[in-house]
Amino acid sequence: MSNISRKLLGAAGVIALVACTGSGADAGAVQSASSKSSQVRSISAADKKKGAEAHPQLLQEFGGAYTGPQVAYVVGVGQNIAVQSGLGDARSDFTVTVLNSPVNNAFAIPGGYVYITRQLMALMNDEAEMAGVLGHEVGHVAARHSQKRQKAARRNSILGVLGQIGAQVLLGDSALGRIGQEIFGTGSQLLTLKYSRKQEYEADDLGIQYLATAGYDPRGVSTMLESLAAQSAIDARAAGRDARSTPAWASTHPDPARRVSRAAINADKFRISGGKRNRDIFLQNLDGVLYGDDPKQGVIEGNSFLHPDLKLKFTVPNGFAMQNGARAVSISGSGGQGQFTTGAYSGDRARYIDSAFQVLAGSGKSIAHGGIQNTRVNGIPAFYAQARVSSNNSQVDVTVFAYEFSKSSAFHFATIAPAGKGSVFSPMYQSIRKISTKEAAGIKARKIDVVTVKRGDTISGLASKMAYDSYQQQRFLVLNRMRANQRLQPGQKVKIVTY
Repeated sequence: MSNISRKLLGAAGVIALVACTGSGADAGAVQSASSKSSQVRSISAADKKKGAEAHPQLLQEFGGAYTGPQVAYVVGVGQNIAVQSGLGDARSDFTVTVLNSPVNNAFAIPGGYVYITRQLMALMNDEAEMAGVLGHEVGHVAARHSQKRQKAARRNSILGVLGQIGAQVLLGDSALGRIGQEIFGTGSQLLTLKYSRKQEYEADDLGIQYLATAGYDPRGVSTMLESLAAQSAIDARAAGRDARSTPAWASTHPDPARRVSRAAINADKFRISGGKRNRDIFLQNLDGVLYGDDPKQGVIEGNSFLHPDLKLKFTVPNGFAMQNGARAVSISGSGGQGQFTTGAYSGDRARYIDSAFQVLAGSGKSIAHGGIQNTRVNGIPAFYAQARVSSNNSQVDVTVFAYEFSKSSAFHFATIAPAGKGSVFSPMYQSIRKISTKEAAGIKARKIDVVTVKRGDTISGLASKMAYDSYQQQRFLVLNRMRANQRLQPGQKVKIVTY
């Protein structure tokens, strides 16, 4: 979370590989990849203009651009695979960006803009997998999926985020609808449009086709999908969720394995002799990449969020999950949703609270709230106010709970919960505290370390070096797309996560 909060952005047209929700037809309804070329249109001047306008907003939304020495390599691979789409004749027609985000994600927008997070890059094991992911995202743009889904996404995005509270509450142009847009990221939801199963299959097919025409082994798409499924299971187990549940990236698919096998079968249709994987050069460029949270934006450790620069810490209740963003920490669970963020503060508590509620209302409007209550939390001056919002005969409670860290610095939670049940967040409000300089110094960044296997090395031995307290071997196996009974060979390159 950065020190400056802005309203969530409303740019649309980005498709996340790892967030494929919605409904769609079966694989049989998908056209063969060889017929997709008729859907490709060159980059128009209007698309270039929209892309250029959205690009800086996307950078702000997804942690900014990563600036490591590996970026030039990723840009070259991305531009090469994007050219295969026919959207542009020159590599310079495409702007490829590595995002400084701890989320497994990749997307593209019209105008020639292609994005991949450093976290997703770290999960890959060769250049063909990276090219396949980028090709998949460019395929969404070439097939004009965003235009086909944007209207539905605008209608459904709030429901997708707050469905646990009650769909009937969130329909219509109500104050709550605007609250949902601002607190819980309708803008962000639109930035990661959820495509139907048919569209995901179609993008898979196009990614496979682009790999083949660029001379890669087209199985790169299927092996990467396999790694994503395995990583989703580990993340679920580490967060205390059911690892057998469908991973978010494939939630349109009752059987995620089917997508993997389908991509592998279709890749066989394009198999070329000597299709390149470029594993060694990929691992060489991956070595040293930041992994997980960037301490400059704060880190999530279990149920706690810690920020070494701001010197603060808070803990969410059991059953709630967090996702760290460039401007806020998003908090979600079956009992409600929220964000931890900041705003301009000059010592005027009433103005700060009013401004926070105005941001939630949006469009220059405001939300009537109760009186401001003053208190202290772990020695920190705190103040809060609540509002009950009615819509379609239902009600929810919205709370802004703020903390004065100095006469010119304040932070706050903005939460929403079913009427009368806002107390679910009370332990979180009371958990915030300042951390010491020593505690802050102990918050370390993780990175990918590519090591060469030596004689006598074992999976368990190398896995013990992983910078985690739990699931060390499982994380190692997923990171390297290996199985527990697999034997390591001297000279083999593997990835571990270290500090």
